[in-house]
Amino acid sequence: MIDSPFDRASAAAAFLKDRSKLAPRVAVVLGSGLGRVAEHVTERCEVPFDDLPGFPAPTVPGHAGTFVIGMLLGAPVLLQCGRVHYYEGHDFDTVMLPVRTLAEFGVRVAVFTNAAGGLDPSMLPGQVMLVEDHINFLGANPLRGAHDERLGARFVDLSAAYDRSILRVLEAAGRRVGLQLVRGVYAAVSGPSYETPAEVAMLRALGANAVGMSTVPEVIAARQRGLRVGALSLITNRAAGLAGEPLSHAEVEREAERASVGIGNLIAAALPELDELAGS
Repeated sequence: MIDSPFDRASAAAAFLKDRSKLAPRVAVVLGSGLGRVAEHVTERCEVPFDDLPGFPAPTVPGHAGTFVIGMLLGAPVLLQCGRVHYYEGHDFDTVMLPVRTLAEFGVRVAVFTNAAGGLDPSMLPGQVMLVEDHINFLGANPLRGAHDERLGARFVDLSAAYDRSILRVLEAAGRRVGLQLVRGVYAAVSGPSYETPAEVAMLRALGANAVGMSTVPEVIAARQRGLRVGALSLITNRAAGLAGEPLSHAEVEREAERASVGIGNLIAAALPELDELAGS
């Protein structure tokens, strides 16, 4: 009987391995509206979350809920198209199941992408931020609770959660494809309501440059499993009180759709070097 987070991740990883002969060491998690990157994958094998034991189906528009294994410009990759969120009502073990599955599959480098609100007034929709640190305002930690040593250490060092070598590879790839990245700090909140202007002012005062409702718990779980991690935030809107107009998820999806080509080019350009890092 599959009854632990580790067992569920192991069973899901075994299912993926049975579906594809490829064994990518690099995975990219595609956030809101960014799933079109997967259209460029060849020799592809697509597995919906629904086919995997214990996996929930995403309920948020812009999150397809599939794994795509294949080749992207000659490099093997595993794309996770969409994610499930804490605000959808799932417990953290469920939210962490995809990233733990990636680890059990054999992934060693994971790049997380997300849609985020810009807290810095200079950040405009369409800009891409390279995450160099985060602030966890979810009100909980995904490692809380009974500890299973098979998932890694209980007390995880996050002093360098975002791998410096991966940051450099992504920056260089961005320059090659004409996509200039800025560096910044990502703040994760529980959602699903957007932040108030007062909360935005607080987050800015604490040093955050962008805010969203994902990624941080996945990064924590990935680091627990020893994965090397990078993250990109697509700024889809200016945060509450900075734009002068109401926020909507439809706006997030529209901006992500426009940016998907540039982010896809960046990922493809970075893949060979990320694969080298995964093997080092």
